[in-house]
Amino acid sequence: MQWRSLVLGLLLLRLGLQALLALLPALAPGLCLRRRFPFPFPPPPAALSPPAAGSSHWGSLLRRGGGAAAVVGAGDEYERRYSGAFPPQLRARLRDAARGMFVFGYDSYMQHAFPRDELDPLHCRGRGPDRQDPSNLNINDVLGNYSLTLIDALDTLAVMGNSSEFQKAVKLVIDTVSFDKDSTVQVFEATIRVLGSLLSAHIIITDTKQPFGDMTIKDYDNELLYMAHDLAVRLLPAFENTKTGIPYPRVNLKKGVPPDSNNETCTAGAGSLLVEFGILSRLLGDSTFEWVARRAVKALWSLRNNNTGLLGNVVNIQTGHWVGKQSGLGAGSDSFYEYLLKSYILFGEKEDLEMFNDAYRNIQNHLRRGREACNEGEGDPPLYVNVNMFTGQLMNTWIDSLQAFFPGLQVLIGDVEDAICLHAFYYAIWKRYGALPERYNWQLQAPDVPFYPLRPELVESTYLLYQATKNPFYLHVGMDILQSLEKYTKAKCGYATLHHVVEKTKEDRMESFFLSETCKYLYLLFDEENPLHKSGNKYMFTTEGHIVSVDERFRNSLWQDILPEEDSTEKIKPNELKAVNFSSNCNRVPDERRYLLPLKSNYMRQIDRMVGLI
Repeated sequence: MQWRSLVLGLLLLRLGLQALLALLPALAPGLCLRRRFPFPFPPPPAALSPPAAGSSHWGSLLRRGGGAAAVVGAGDEYERRYSGAFPPQLRARLRDAARGMFVFGYDSYMQHAFPRDELDPLHCRGRGPDRQDPSNLNINDVLGNYSLTLIDALDTLAVMGNSSEFQKAVKLVIDTVSFDKDSTVQVFEATIRVLGSLLSAHIIITDTKQPFGDMTIKDYDNELLYMAHDLAVRLLPAFENTKTGIPYPRVNLKKGVPPDSNNETCTAGAGSLLVEFGILSRLLGDSTFEWVARRAVKALWSLRNNNTGLLGNVVNIQTGHWVGKQSGLGAGSDSFYEYLLKSYILFGEKEDLEMFNDAYRNIQNHLRRGREACNEGEGDPPLYVNVNMFTGQLMNTWIDSLQAFFPGLQVLIGDVEDAICLHAFYYAIWKRYGALPERYNWQLQAPDVPFYPLRPELVESTYLLYQATKNPFYLHVGMDILQSLEKYTKAKCGYATLHHVVEKTKEDRMESFFLSETCKYLYLLFDEENPLHKSGNKYMFTTEGHIVSVDERFRNSLWQDILPEEDSTEKIKPNELKAVNFSSNCNRVPDERRYLLPLKSNYMRQIDRMVGLI
């Protein structure tokens, strides 16, 4: 028996050495290990062909080839599909289709659901807070018994030029909506969906230029602004009795913070209130709202790790202890970074840009994996992963659909090339499923959480990348998204959440952001002549897709005592903020690349294979 043991031991040793040799090419870069996936992505295939029957994803992940640069020139299929001009007639039809999608969803809500908060599109009925189950936070955090979908859709009506319906909807809101309700809502959701929309509609109504047509309201007396103020006052108790200045996550609109309120909140939820609260303060000349929102941002910022500079995703508002140690760009973190930049764009406060620049550097240092350049070199495609905030080490192998907003944010700062690569990754997932699963495991090439609630983030980034590049590729992407939504999510009365992106089963819910964001970004993508693009005004989108004008009245605060000038060891350079989301300042991709693929076809093929498309 001893000789058998010896033979078996030699055999296992040989297999172990072979496995080690196979992995050496992936480990060779040494100092680049921080930017690589635990299993290297496969090289691009030689042709657009389906995987062989019975082939294993794991085998592909472990196999190394000649590298991405080895197959340059094999991109005919991609070039034929995506390159060249996009016919204006097709673009006009898609614009009308996007408008029709919004109209069907909006009319269905008004007919079957108003004045309730949301539409159940399968049963053609309305939905409000779940009074029977207060712990049903998925519903109760969002629905406050205040006609949410109507309020959230106001500025989309204006952007689409429907002045009569906009005026009718505004009057309905003024006449029928009250916030004096025994509803416990999430401060973040009420702020971005309701407060932000009221402010956006108020700005549109009072704009002396009226770029979208006559959106004025006869005898309008700032009612929407007063409603926004009333709502914000009801949210203010969330900022009281908190030792850190970070607000409670939920508040009852009539009674204040519930006695059994949770002391834990997410970074995005507590740190993404500054745009809406700041606009309100500057319109009213009352510093209270901006002050509490800015205090919360500074409190979170002060809790970042000293070594990595990263923040976690869940924090205790009393102790400042990080309960959730994951640092990423998706749920729980996303809009915190977005609002650092957008607060600077809107208000011009130096410290907001300093915080964003610091955060962006730390994201690049610790979250980014893959090759250094998007469109050249060998190695894995760039991707941003979830890491431990204290160590920068990988925590899991999934990303979520909310992270698809990040390429759009990168466009705003001029990092267009990196945005192109990350966007291509999410688009590849969309092509595979006809939707984005809520969580996708890039190692297993499969959804971890398979539902899709009609989220707008990929459409948003597609729109902003098109504005930056004017590359027809992004019109093709928008067309794919529009067709998928029509094919898989359209229901008897509106559009429904996909319960499972593989099986295409539906859930009876149409979230309000479908009308306020998804439809709006699709429409604007195909409407080149929209006043938002042509009027000469400068606009910014909130995290809920509401438009606000970028003008001097928001850059001039009446109070300097709450925003003291602080000396900084690192002064902002004039070119650090390279681009914002209006065409006059956007650093565009060179004209000679306008009708080429934004990402070389061999890299597109690599990403498609990475998500299991080929």
